[in-house]
Amino acid sequence: MEYVNRLTPGYSGGTPYDGPGADDAAVAGAVAEALTALGYPPKSVPVDDARRLVALAGRMRIVFEAANSGELDAAAGEINALLLDTNARPQLDRGKDRPWSLHFHGPDEQLANGWAAGCAAGLALAVGSDLAGRLGVCAAPQCDRVFVDVSKNAQRRFCSPQCQSRVKAAAHRARRQTAPE
Repeated sequence: MEYVNRLTPGYSGGTPYDGPGADDAAVAGAVAEALTALGYPPKSVPVDDARRLVALAGRMRIVFEAANSGELDAAAGEINALLLDTNARPQLDRGKDRPWSLHFHGPDEQLANGWAAGCAAGLALAVGSDLAGRLGVCAAPQCDRVFVDVSKNAQRRFCSPQCQSRVKAAAHRARRQTAPE
């Protein structure tokens, strides 16, 4: 979930990641960049919406961490709170040149409300099915970025090939140091 990773502090690939900061312009810019990276470039991001979307990313991180550690009751509790807070409701929408698709909207068309409702519903669909085990947190040291495992065998442990390579290289160096000469 690029959205969560860009908007929450922690560690990314072995280095500290501060998140968007506290400055209004930086928060709005970070949210705009995150949405653009997902293919939904906003015309503008009001500061109130930006702050709500950063808070949403933090709540979504709670769901990923709980699901990753097998605490599905905690994940479901946070998702239910998100669904209640956003008043998510399903609706079929069709774009100008696109077929009908299912979206989840809040009671108004604010940017933050629409994204929050859709994200809450998506997480609910994952945790409410056999896909809960597909929500993960990177297993690499000093990396806590989240991901959705879309591999065929559901064995993904890392947020990126870089983290996987970093862990494999460290294991290889450790084996070489302890190998008899």
